[in-house]
Amino acid sequence: MSAGDAAFDAAFYDDLDGTLAELWAQLARGAADRRSGFHTVQVATAARDGGARVRTVVLRGVDRAGGTIRFHTDARSEKCADIVAEPRIEVCAYDGRAKIQVRLRGRATVEAGDAAASAWAATRPPSRVCYRTPFAPGSRLDSPGAADPGPGARDPVDAEAGRANFRAVLVRVESIDWLYLAARGHRRARFACDGRGWSGVWLAP
Repeated sequence: MSAGDAAFDAAFYDDLDGTLAELWAQLARGAADRRSGFHTVQVATAARDGGARVRTVVLRGVDRAGGTIRFHTDARSEKCADIVAEPRIEVCAYDGRAKIQVRLRGRATVEAGDAAASAWAATRPPSRVCYRTPFAPGSRLDSPGAADPGPGARDPVDAEAGRANFRAVLVRVESIDWLYLAARGHRRARFACDGRGWSGVWLAP
């Protein structure tokens, strides 16, 4: 463990409150900074056929006070249908540089109203392109480029094109598993929210 590493983790290495603050800070950084290891996260859902599904999504919003995180999806996707059918969800994020993994369990809701409208308004034009395609995600294509965006897709006449297919997924976090891989000794903790606040315990790594 270098002096730099020790300085990095001094505020949370053996402190549960510090760890809780650090994990939310890492998540918030992931939503704001595309270079963060937490910018893309893995989402695990229960499929309607009884199997398991894991996908990578972009972390779009984090609200520590509300205990929620947010990502976006297409209303026509299997992911969206799976979440509606079974809202229990797990999200896993790992930053190799920080050597931190965070797993969040909670319940997801697919938002189409005000929450989605606000998220859509904050979405950059290049990110809106995929919602304009007439093909639902996972549709069979006659040719590999059939779903490619056509001329003007990134700057459409109608700025709201694709809005009907856009959904914000809000995950209300109920428990968090934290793992920090430190050379001098790993640290793992679990936090649970009872509706009034968070409580944490140390776990064997």
